[in-house]
Parts: sequence; structure tokens; C-alpha cells
Amino acid sequence: MMLAACGDDDSDFATRPNGKELTEGMLTDSRNGQTYKTVTIGTQTWMAENLNYETANSYCYKDSVSNCTKYGRLYTWAAAMDSVGTWSSNGKGCGYDVACSPTYPVRGVCPEGWHLPDTTEWNTLFTAVGGRLTAGTMLKSISGWYNSGDGTDTYSFSALPAGNCDDGGCYSEGNDANFWSSTEGSSSAYYMLLYDSDDGAYLLGCGKYNEFSVRCVKD
Repeated sequence: MMLAACGDDDSDFATRPNGKELTEGMLTDSRNGQTYKTVTIGTQTWMAENLNYETANSYCYKDSVSNCTKYGRLYTWAAAMDSVGTWSSNGKGCGYDVACSPTYPVRGVCPEGWHLPDTTEWNTLFTAVGGRLTAGTMLKSISGWYNSGDGTDTYSFSALPAGNCDDGGCYSEGNDANFWSSTEGSSSAYYMLLYDSDDGAYLLGCGKYNEFSVRCVKD
């Protein structure tokens, strides 16, 4: 296990086998015209696909454009936080080997009207889908995971096992999904991990140089 101006358009209601009604929609990122599925879970509206906006220090898994199409891009924490302040000043200066004091919410690399979730918002999602111990199963896609690790995707979050990269290479496609948060640790940043052989979801600290996926949550 390698640890390492937009809005919703036409929204539809979908009822899952467990009787839960979900609001599904679409957003268009005006910066590049990319469209994303969205889903409202509890009190939050999330992107239901990984961000695929090209910026400095963002990469395709194994430098394959097809992987960006499938999984979205992988971002260093500095890129996810928009450390250079291109889109907002809330995460400016937050990056590798630098301690910062972001102002929440941090838009980061997200489309206008959306932001990079902090750990509190990830925990709110876990609670909404039944708790951290089974959140992985609830949030994972129904295919693509190794070791019989496919989820039920009960809430249409559709987390794919995009793996992760760092300066040494890329790892764990099919095994794990890693999503940055905007919360900083003592010398690292927190991210959310889903793993193929585990039903749970985890918030862990990891080096800011790692390249992880980004999911944005609506302001």
C-alpha cells in the first residue's frame, strides 16, 4: 500500500436501491469548458468526478493523457492550494516545506464557486454516508478496484482508484484513491484515502510533494 465561474445546471433526482434520494447535476468549469458530474450528499454538493484542470505541478498518471481523461489530474498540495494565488489569495504561499495559515474555505485550483475541502468537510461526508468505517464501500465506484475492492457507489460519488505519484514514479492504480484536503499538518498536509481491501475511509498526513487527486465541494 503506497501512501503517499461555475454552477450546477440541470439537476436530476435519482433514487438508490436503499431508498436514498440524491440530487445529481453538472457543472462547467469556465476556465477550460470541462464538465463534471455533481451530487448532493446530505448538506454538501460534491464533484462526482476528479478535477481535470491542467496547471503547473499537475500531472497525468504515468504521463498518459488517457489516464487524465479517465482519472483526472494528480496535483501536488501546492498546486491544489493554488499557492501562487492565481484564483484566490486564501491558499497563497502554501506549499512544500512551508508552513502557512490559509483562510478557509480555500478555493485552490477548484472552479469558481467551489473549494478544496478541509478535514471537517471530509468528516461531514463520512457521517452523511453512514460513518467512516464503511464510507469507503459507499463512496467507491462499482468497478476498477483490485482485490475484490469494488464499492457500491451508493451515493454516486464514484471514487476511482487513480493511484498517486511523486518524484520517484507513479503507484497503486487500481489499489487506492487519494484526495487532498486544504488542512495542513505539522510538516505535511492531510488527504483522504480509500483502499481496495478496506471498507473504511481515512484522513492521513502525507508529504506535500505527493501528487493526489482533487475533488471540490460547493461553497
